[in-house]
Amino acid sequence: MAFKSESELLKKNITTVALDLDGTTFNSAGDISEENVRALEEAAAKGVHIIVSTGRSYSSLPDHIKNVRGIEYAITSNGAHVNIMATGEQIYSDYLDPAAVREIAVLKDETGADIEVFIEGRAYVDQSYYDDVKENGCAYRNAEYVLWSRKPVPDVSALMLENSKEIENVNFIYETLEMLEDARPKVNAIKNATITSSFPNNLEVGGPHTSKKTALAWLLKELKASADELMCCGDAPNDIAMIEMAGIGVAVANAWGGLRDHADFMTASNDDDGVAKAIDKFVLHK
Repeated sequence: MAFKSESELLKKNITTVALDLDGTTFNSAGDISEENVRALEEAAAKGVHIIVSTGRSYSSLPDHIKNVRGIEYAITSNGAHVNIMATGEQIYSDYLDPAAVREIAVLKDETGADIEVFIEGRAYVDQSYYDDVKENGCAYRNAEYVLWSRKPVPDVSALMLENSKEIENVNFIYETLEMLEDARPKVNAIKNATITSSFPNNLEVGGPHTSKKTALAWLLKELKASADELMCCGDAPNDIAMIEMAGIGVAVANAWGGLRDHADFMTASNDDDGVAKAIDKFVLHK
């Protein structure tokens, strides 16, 4: 897919902005830059609806994004919930099929995965996985983030099965990309589920209709806004569907997993205030 001309995109009236966080709005250190905060707050002050759209659970949202003035909603766990940002109140939910949850429990052991289980806004992991990250770090993601945002339990599979009707999302995590590719066909075969990824070493399992796009489409109806008035920014495969639905789909320069092929425009990287540059251009018309 070829990027659209800036002149064509500049004609659109953007009333709503939806933003992925990790790899997009957050820089490589997991922080939000002053420029991104400035652009978001200026857009919100002009009446633009600002929505976070993330694979994170609500409890994993750091204060530095919750404190940005004007962010109204958070789509969390890859679309399993829509939360009011200020309070965390859930106004939309979409859970996994309990039968899929039982398949996941089997595949965890068959494929040698660690799993993260999202239940009512919190992410749980096995105590053994948590302790390993604490002692040895993590080669493929930010260890500090894992330790801060994940709650260890003795047996995460048992917890998942006990709460099989309230599972938002499950992440299969593999130590190597070879293990992931070996497991991919089995994970993709889970019935009544959607499979995506937000970083190279994981496969994320959601409900049969769960996605950032589905949650965002529901929220647009509530806001009486159209997809043509929407700008979305993302970097990873779990952002592709919402990028495609938006009037302006923006890929940051560090995007991976084929997302660039679905975007209308490429902005600067997450380490070079790409979100702010896109908002300045297409929303604030600076």
